[in-house]
Amino acid sequence: MKISLALGQRRPLDRATAWGCLTANLAVPGCGTLVAGRVSGYFQLLLAVAGVTLTFWFGLRFIVWYLNTGSQVQESPDDIAANFQELWLRLRWALTGMLVFLAGLLWGLASSVSILLESKKAPSPPPPVLGGEKQ
Repeated sequence: MKISLALGQRRPLDRATAWGCLTANLAVPGCGTLVAGRVSGYFQLLLAVAGVTLTFWFGLRFIVWYLNTGSQVQESPDDIAANFQELWLRLRWALTGMLVFLAGLLWGLASSVSILLESKKAPSPPPPVLGGEKQ
């Protein structure tokens, strides 16, 4: 199986391919846009990968921190604001990663809507002949 991040050929897409681009962008932002032949797919994919990487890295660090000090944070109810600030300082970068991924996802969805609207203007292919031609 060959996987390539090469830009697809820019051509008018039929409706089924445009819907395929939308579902690909929902799975991995940028992939459907690349299939449609748009350069912005690379940037969408970059945002998605950066968001997942940030979320994973800082989320893992948060989990390790919480396992080590979570009981201390929960046992001191006298200063809730300090506890919340400590949680926020540890969790904010993981949330930033989620927002970066969300930005790539929303950009991919906007591209997908544009691809779907463009496919409406393209001429539809003729329906397939069911019995085949007899000569």
